[in-house]
Amino acid sequence: MAGWMPNMFGKRDARQSATEAIILLREQLATLDKKEEHLERKVEQEHAKAKALVAAKKTAGASGALRRKKELEKQLEQLEGTRLTLETQVSALESAHFNAQTLAALSNSQRALRQIHRDLNINKVDSILEDLQEEIENSKVLQEAISTPLDGNTVDEDDLLRELEDLERETLDERLRGADSVPVAQPSTKTKTFTVEEEDEEKELRELQASLAL
Repeated sequence: MAGWMPNMFGKRDARQSATEAIILLREQLATLDKKEEHLERKVEQEHAKAKALVAAKKTAGASGALRRKKELEKQLEQLEGTRLTLETQVSALESAHFNAQTLAALSNSQRALRQIHRDLNINKVDSILEDLQEEIENSKVLQEAISTPLDGNTVDEDDLLRELEDLERETLDERLRGADSVPVAQPSTKTKTFTVEEEDEEKELRELQASLAL
């Protein structure tokens, strides 16, 4: 530990120092676990020894075993306090290490954004957009040139529109002339009345011819 402390507070990278400190603390916790296991076995042994001596009515020996047991239990309590201190320090270092990594990531992101914005100022963006629009127009011109027939026979759209308008007017005039020449139909009642009058005249004529014959 003595050799590690100068490095911890020296000029070394803080994140590397924190990582090393966490590793050392966890190693110390592992050593503490082994020591606790050893002491717990000793406590059990002294308890068993005291119990056997009491059964053998050897009070003095039993008292000594119990005193040793109490001393071992006191060491276990001290180790528990040490464990709590080590675990608290590990948690604090891990949290600080995570915060440092987060801050470093944010700092790198900020520098990257600053560099991007430095390279892409508004004038450069406008220039790029203008160049892009020009290339789009060039593409349209090339596409029209490629799609033009090789014989050069092009159609004037204005002439097509004028011819279409002339055809529409001509069609409308023909429809209007056709409407003027259609005969007007007489009501059906007059047709029926005219037929009845003809029948009456024929009847009177036959009657007149019959009277003359007499």
